[in-house]
Amino acid sequence: MLLSSPFVVSPPPLRVSPSPQQPQGCRPVGLLRIEAAKQLTGRVVTTKADKTVGVEVVRLAPHPKYKRRERIKKKYQAHDPENQFKVGDVVELRSSRPISKTKHFVAIPLPPRDTRRKSQLLPPLQSQADGDQPPPSTAD
Repeated sequence: MLLSSPFVVSPPPLRVSPSPQQPQGCRPVGLLRIEAAKQLTGRVVTTKADKTVGVEVVRLAPHPKYKRRERIKKKYQAHDPENQFKVGDVVELRSSRPISKTKHFVAIPLPPRDTRRKSQLLPPLQSQADGDQPPPSTAD
């Protein structure tokens, strides 16, 4: 779907060609460069522009003086070609070639995190499966 977008580019394969000046045991310097594709996860905060969403990414970083971890928020502009995202959606940002002056990411949908997944995996309790009979009350 979005992976066939012209904006997402796969990295070229790594090749190391030995230089004639270098001896066999030495690795050439400057020819081998490995970069990880930047992937961020954030929440959509604005959808006012056409084919663009504003995504807020929250990360934890230590305070320079007090060493306590604090939340740092940064807002990125991401490409949304079909205008499919709404405010509050959780998206993944994949690095791409520059699309405009401020857009360097493509927004990809993520499934929402289910906070009640644990209760869905467990079978229902026997008292819940018996019926709609309320438990006996102890009136004084």
